[in-house]
Amino acid sequence: MKSMSNRLFLTFMLLLGTILAVLMIVIGQLFPVYIKQYNEYANTHKQASMTQVIDERKLQLSEEDQEALFASQSLDLEDSLTFVRARLYIILAILFTITLILIGIVSRYMIRNFTAPIDNVTETALELAKGNYRARAQENEYERMIPLSHSINILARNLQDITTVREVEEERLKTLIENMGSSLMMIGREGNISIVNRVFLERFGMQIDEVQGKVFRTIGLPKSLEQFIDHVFLTEMPYRQQIKMEIKQELYNKEVYGAPVIGDHGRWLGVVIVMHDITELVRLEQIRKDFVANVSHELRTPITSIKGFSETLLDGAYKDEKMLISFLEIIYKESNRLQMLIQDLLELSKIEQHGFTVNIMPMGLQDVLIRGAELTAPRLDEKNMSFQVDIDRDVQVMGDANRIIQIVTNLITNAITYSPENTTVSIRLKENETHGIIEIEDQGIGIEKHEIARVFERFYRVDRARSRNSGGTGLGLAIVKHLVEAHHGRIQVESEVGVGTTMIVMIPKN
Repeated sequence: MKSMSNRLFLTFMLLLGTILAVLMIVIGQLFPVYIKQYNEYANTHKQASMTQVIDERKLQLSEEDQEALFASQSLDLEDSLTFVRARLYIILAILFTITLILIGIVSRYMIRNFTAPIDNVTETALELAKGNYRARAQENEYERMIPLSHSINILARNLQDITTVREVEEERLKTLIENMGSSLMMIGREGNISIVNRVFLERFGMQIDEVQGKVFRTIGLPKSLEQFIDHVFLTEMPYRQQIKMEIKQELYNKEVYGAPVIGDHGRWLGVVIVMHDITELVRLEQIRKDFVANVSHELRTPITSIKGFSETLLDGAYKDEKMLISFLEIIYKESNRLQMLIQDLLELSKIEQHGFTVNIMPMGLQDVLIRGAELTAPRLDEKNMSFQVDIDRDVQVMGDANRIIQIVTNLITNAITYSPENTTVSIRLKENETHGIIEIEDQGIGIEKHEIARVFERFYRVDRARSRNSGGTGLGLAIVKHLVEAHHGRIQVESEVGVGTTMIVMIPKN
């Protein structure tokens, strides 16, 4: 802020120099007048003195002699005036310069002392405006600006306290938003996303750069969620709804709550969307409702067959040896199917128990795939099918060999079940930087796009008649999904109706 004191100093010196210059000019102009008056007075006084002397000594002089005597004693005004004026101007210039320098030094010191507190207060105010609330103005008890400096410091301390409180509150709010179990999204009045939390990004598989500041319709949200947000925007009223949405080929049930955000003076700022994941609750509720129905439905056929053929045998059919053997084979087959169903139910129940873990250790996937192919080869031969194996090299992962064999055999069995005769099941082993990848591809009936997210549900069958006739229980893929998740891996489905289906299992390397 030195420019302020410099401007004040230059203005003061210019004003003072102008005053002194005018004063010097006035003195220079008045001096000849004073000299002329003084000369006339001196000549008059000399004439009177000379006349008195002549009278006292009684000198006899003519008038001409007296005038000549008076003229010889008179001063030459023009010569003396020119000499004195030159000297006067030199002296005035020297005095003007000396006076101006002395006044400049004194005024510079006084202006600095006067403006220094103002400069300091101004610099402090600028620092506060920049957000540096630790800045303080100097307080000197001998300065006249101490009330202003004191007021600025009080303001700075209050701003610092307010900022500290705000930072604490922001940190608490950020911690709350980031660690809440529900997905949160705040959308501005123009439709741009301003805030999302970690749970939202993880759930939708997005990065913050892909979401922040973008219009919510352009980031690939499920259509049902976009429609919900549009409803909140249009009505500007709180709204709650349960939504089923598909994310990465998986179905999720969300209880979504939306409300408008109202600022000061009733200004409408946008909407906030909170999504509670109730998938597990809905699943458990659905399991509770449908378990008896599903199990009874799945058990009805083998139990009915066993009971019906047993009654027939008891009614006398056992006497026909051929019929006896045929009925016993059917009863045996249905009892095996009943046993498989019960075993799968027990296995799934065990896997779904809280705290279920697998024995993870370093292992190679190549031997597992070969073993899985060997175990399912008899079923493959029954349909005159063949394997196409694409394994360039072994891939090391962290997993439980027995459980991964279970995964592979289930997937290969499904591929055989849903494929026509004389087709090929392809088994491929790949890897990327983080995962070992198993791909099992069939040339079967395929899966409709809207059914892909449901194939991992209990008892869900794409083709119920074919699956049941082939001895399937409808629990295989549910078991596979839980086992893959127990390995912290992922399973994906790629399918085209009438062409075939590819199951992709990714097991972490570390």
